[in-house]
Amino acid sequence: MQLKGIHHVSAMTADAKLNVDFYTNVLGMRLVKKTVNQDDTSVYHLFYGDERGNPGTELTFFEIPNAARNHEGVSSISALSLRVKKDETLHFWKKRFDELGVEHEEIKERAGRATLAFQDPEGQRLILVSDEQNIGVAAGVPWEKSVVPREHGVTGLGPVKLTVRNAEPTAIVLTELLGFRKAGQYPSPIEGQPDIIVFETGEGGSGAEVHLEERNDLPPERLGRGGVHHVAFRVEDEDELREWIKKIRAARFPNSGFVDRFYFRSLYFREPNGILFELATDGPGFDTDEHIDHLGESLALPPFLEPQREQIEARLKPLDTNI
Repeated sequence: MQLKGIHHVSAMTADAKLNVDFYTNVLGMRLVKKTVNQDDTSVYHLFYGDERGNPGTELTFFEIPNAARNHEGVSSISALSLRVKKDETLHFWKKRFDELGVEHEEIKERAGRATLAFQDPEGQRLILVSDEQNIGVAAGVPWEKSVVPREHGVTGLGPVKLTVRNAEPTAIVLTELLGFRKAGQYPSPIEGQPDIIVFETGEGGSGAEVHLEERNDLPPERLGRGGVHHVAFRVEDEDELREWIKKIRAARFPNSGFVDRFYFRSLYFREPNGILFELATDGPGFDTDEHIDHLGESLALPPFLEPQREQIEARLKPLDTNI
């Protein structure tokens, strides 16, 4: 058994309308599914991705209206990355961010790749990472109807950064339990802090990396809008997921057991520093209940929630997701 890379990352927003506007009209990602949080159907769960919402391209958001802002700290997923094809594309994005008033840093190298860090309107910490020097897990294909030229579009998820007080227990889970391997390290931007360690799985490359940062100068994170809820890693299919469930249980990690999310099947557990990990199957996919040409246009509910549609829709604020 081997994890194939990053499946999706799920973050927090307090404003679904603002979120849709930024991720579709600024970043040019496709809204591939407009549904609800299956654990709290009174709020939206929004999925963005490539042209089909392929595994490894999915950035998702839970809407928690009136959520307080995120307070950065340890025991957190402190940054997530979005892949683009070439170094040159980062200059396109820097200019676009300047024109649209998006807060960003300068282009700089991280882990041997050209990157551009920026924030969404709620302070979500994001990094565009160039695939020009990347070999590994294949990227996705930007949607042809995006407002961003296809050659400059987001092609998927890049490395996620975990920030913890003590790196060793998390590193042991990544390597000895989940099968990641150490792939390098690079200097921390914070003086006096240890190097950030790079771990990879599957075919490796930016779509299969976790960057582990140890910080002794931060309090625990207080999760809110602009924060990240969990990261999911790719599992081939349901049979393999059930083998992973046995392995996680044998290691005595409290876990969710098998969870059917309809669009994929999952397992959830927390690693020793408290960060929530998910293992998720590559299928069935987001075109299971919607035609590929009309993904994300209407409220989609899995079959087990369909009988509650009228009540669910009555509690949700209307959300115009046409772009």
